[in-house]
Amino acid sequence: MGGSYEVACDGAVYTCSARGIFRNRKETPLIGDRVEFEVISEPERFGHVLRIRERTNTLKRPRVANVDQALIVFSVIRPAINVDLLDRFLILSEKEGVEAVLVLNKCDIDTSGECQRLRRVYEDIGYRVIVTSAANQDGLHELGAVLEGKVSVLAGPSGVGKSSIVNCVSGRGMEIGELSSKMDRGKHTTRHAELIQIDDDTFIVDSPGFTALAMDELKPDEISGYFREFRPFFGGCRFNDCKHLQEPDCAVKEQVGKTISRERYERYRGLML
Repeated sequence: MGGSYEVACDGAVYTCSARGIFRNRKETPLIGDRVEFEVISEPERFGHVLRIRERTNTLKRPRVANVDQALIVFSVIRPAINVDLLDRFLILSEKEGVEAVLVLNKCDIDTSGECQRLRRVYEDIGYRVIVTSAANQDGLHELGAVLEGKVSVLAGPSGVGKSSIVNCVSGRGMEIGELSSKMDRGKHTTRHAELIQIDDDTFIVDSPGFTALAMDELKPDEISGYFREFRPFFGGCRFNDCKHLQEPDCAVKEQVGKTISRERYERYRGLML
């Protein structure tokens, strides 16, 4: 923040500036980066970042590096779930090669059964789904086991309980937002992404919520490959360049309503058309 970076090393946290060489190279240190730095003042814990080590991956929103998995956090109600946004998160995780775990929070106030229905839809695709209630502590033991030994980024809209989940698994007292009754959206209590250390080898990146994800960088020819349930049927279509839309003898379309969820397929069509 403000041109400085917090670097954790050997149990201490140093406030570091980035050397001018990064500006010349048009590089910017990211949350989750592994860096080399020099200590300028040990008593005051000041230093300079000298070099960014090679990244295993980079996410653009939230802007983080070297994550092992993305926890996509949504609530079914308050705020109502946006399944289009959910699928966009999953597509971008697939694109970056980051394993996605879907967390459906606030299950304690869901009386419609929608939470369990969505759980079945996404488990059938092959995603791990954890149903939680930060308020009642439900599902948090399972969530803690998933987090253990990994760098995990929490992503999702505002108001779905990301910071509450972080509080529960880390023991930190972060600010929790109240839901806006007029907009049915959460207030942005997390204002910047932050890497939070749970133990020696477990980290969580909490990030600000947002309500839209642009897909501008995705080519239409790529999108079908990021739908896991389509992949077993690639190669079975009449045309090698099948878009799985209007083409005859399409192996993917033949599975819609069977092994492929109709609602997921319709969202795929919405992205393609």
